[in-house]
Amino acid sequence: MLKQRIIVAIFLIPIGFAIIAYGGLVYALFIVGILGLAAWEFSRLFRFADYKPASYLIISGAILIGLSRYYEDTMLEGFVIAALIITAMLHHLISYERGQDKAGTDFAITIGGIFYIGWIGAYFISLRLLPEGKWWILIALPAVWFADTGAYFFGRKFGRRKLSPRLSPNKTWEGYLAGIIVGILGTILLTSLWRIGAGANTNITLLSGAIIGAVVAILAPVGDLGESMIKRQVGVKDSSNLIPGHGGAFDRIDSWLWAVVIGYYLIVTFFL
Repeated sequence: MLKQRIIVAIFLIPIGFAIIAYGGLVYALFIVGILGLAAWEFSRLFRFADYKPASYLIISGAILIGLSRYYEDTMLEGFVIAALIITAMLHHLISYERGQDKAGTDFAITIGGIFYIGWIGAYFISLRLLPEGKWWILIALPAVWFADTGAYFFGRKFGRRKLSPRLSPNKTWEGYLAGIIVGILGTILLTSLWRIGAGANTNITLLSGAIIGAVVAILAPVGDLGESMIKRQVGVKDSSNLIPGHGGAFDRIDSWLWAVVIGYYLIVTFFL
């Protein structure tokens, strides 16, 4: 499994880096495509437990909110969200009349998916649109990779105390703390490299990299645990089999969703 994950990562990482570097509409379309897949998987997970969220609204919401974020049109984004909420209520009212007794819960799942995958996911785009955005996003996302790697290897060898026995029995406090340290150090190292590419007048500093690495490493694992909560409730191991050895799109971005929104607000608040 680990070997397969590494092979797939070696293939996909250069593609991801190239699209991040290119930016623009190509990047935005790439992101909304991933969000659309994750939204479909989110809806699919709940259907395993006999809920019936409006999949087409969660998917279209993720795509439309992402595109409106790309065009930086808050009026358009607000209109899209309002229209989605109203349409979702109408959809589930009709569903209840047709015999779906859990339509109220289905409505809540639909709205949750729109906001969690769509609105939070759109920060992939917001972060890239910031000044020097390609460098910032290449700090925030790898912080997750560094933390996950440190937690995995250190936790396997030295982990004793379970971090979250019900949600993720293999995660340990020792691995989590090691992940924070590796996340900070790895992000500092990567930031030092990106400063060279960003040039002399960059706002990117080793301190900003260290802070982003620390906060992301501390908080982003909650995204992974959150998805684990959903999967355990519905009795599914992966959100889909889209990516060999990695599961689905939702499995891949669960922690990144937290990283991009955390990174965005840290950067705009303290570093720009």
